[in-house]
Amino acid sequence: MAKIVSFSNQKGGVGKTTSCVNISAQIANKGKRVLMIDMDPQGNATSGLGVPKSKLKKTIYDVVIGKCDISDAIIKTRFKNLSIIPATINLAGAEIELHDLEEANDEKFNYLAEGIEKIREDYDYIFIDCPPSLGMLTVKALSLSDGVVIPMQCEFYSLEGMSQLFNTIKRIHQLFNPSLRIVGILLTMYNGRLTLTNQVVNELKKYYQDKLFKVPISRTVRISEAPGYGEPICYHDPYGKGSLEYAAVAKELMTRI
Repeated sequence: MAKIVSFSNQKGGVGKTTSCVNISAQIANKGKRVLMIDMDPQGNATSGLGVPKSKLKKTIYDVVIGKCDISDAIIKTRFKNLSIIPATINLAGAEIELHDLEEANDEKFNYLAEGIEKIREDYDYIFIDCPPSLGMLTVKALSLSDGVVIPMQCEFYSLEGMSQLFNTIKRIHQLFNPSLRIVGILLTMYNGRLTLTNQVVNELKKYYQDKLFKVPISRTVRISEAPGYGEPICYHDPYGKGSLEYAAVAKELMTRI
């Protein structure tokens, strides 16, 4: 039965989608069956796996509001053992529709959770790329996840947002999902030569030493350019620094959950 892990951080631009895409691909490359769910209306994870949005007939939006069965929205990518439920900008309207369904006490608002339970045995891992907010889509994702990975850029604004995210995770754990736990904090866009980076890392180690992944993800041109080619870094630059770092993180994640 698949282990479900969400990638979440309410701050944008921290490498959340990049990490979700690349860790998914690395674990799939190790022979595991992986499904990635793009829950971000920007649909960057969808683009990052080379899925053309203009040709999509079914997306996660249709699953969330109960318009289609979850199996009809799954697309097998051209990458080994890796499938995706894609997203488009239509998903932005789902927040309002979900709220209306819950206000009406409509049992159908649990379509996403029910759908995932149907397909859970078909995969080893299900990774969810959450939107950069703590809205209803993120709450839904965290409510059905076994764990959450928090990608975090090495800067103080990211550090400030950690307490808010931790409080949200704590509330979801108490109210909706007692199984939810923090799998790890992943440092991204890392540059060990910068004083600021080292200050942020030292501050994190004071409070979250046991949560930090051992290998941070460096800021590299190859990682940045890979989405433009519609492929994860392990295919775009398989022996490069970014690929090796994500491989190490993927390996550690598999031991953590």
